[in-house]
Amino acid sequence: MKRIFLMFGCLIAFMMLSCSEKETPWQQVFNGENLDNWEKYLGPAFGGHEDLAATATPDNVFSVTELDGEKVIHISGEVFGSLATKESFSNYHARIVMKWGEKETTNFNCGLLYHSHGPLGASFNTFMSSVECQLKHGQMGEVYMIGTDVLLDAKTDNEDGKYFYNENAPVNSIGAKNNSRMISIRQSAENPVGEWNTIEIYCVGQESVHVVNGKVVMRTSNIQYEKDGQMVPLTGGRLQLQSEGGELFVKSVEIMPIKEIPAL
Repeated sequence: MKRIFLMFGCLIAFMMLSCSEKETPWQQVFNGENLDNWEKYLGPAFGGHEDLAATATPDNVFSVTELDGEKVIHISGEVFGSLATKESFSNYHARIVMKWGEKETTNFNCGLLYHSHGPLGASFNTFMSSVECQLKHGQMGEVYMIGTDVLLDAKTDNEDGKYFYNENAPVNSIGAKNNSRMISIRQSAENPVGEWNTIEIYCVGQESVHVVNGKVVMRTSNIQYEKDGQMVPLTGGRLQLQSEGGELFVKSVEIMPIKEIPAL
């Protein structure tokens, strides 16, 4: 009888191990306790708010606080700043859960920057050069090129020099080298200020997809950057969260490796 129970126990353990190997776990980029695996960098003051910059420190602009009984990242938004992962990522599905606070220094503006490369402070005296998934209120999910070295392709309508994402439109190359850094969305999928939003980014190779609260709002391809005078593929890098004018709470930042972008 003991032998039967032993064999049964081994079978259960084997089945559980097999299931765990099939399920790729999320990596918690924010560990829920501190910001030890992030790098903090402060940039200049906002015009008219120099007094806030005089008292701003990396640790009070970017901190961990308790909200509704759980620890979250708090970004004050009172000066320009970057909270950058120390680790680089490629071929992944990233997901953050965030909401706006009550304090608005300039406006409710922030971004999740990916494929970040080069030094902090290289762009706008604050950020690493990167691709931005815009988190700004009313524009959540838009694309903005942080840095002048990045180019990407997207299906867009061009209206008087302003590009709008349109899945049925021709492909255009967007970036500072082509006189436009931004691709706008037609319709916001953002929840009202004060409510939680889930923002997802899928990146594989030179492609990316932005998803806001379950809705695809942007697809890009052929992401590249200038290196040693040549345009080369940009397929990975660090993540950054911006301090850019609005108080922000981030409940979670997690990432999962993927081999292809799923049908969305």
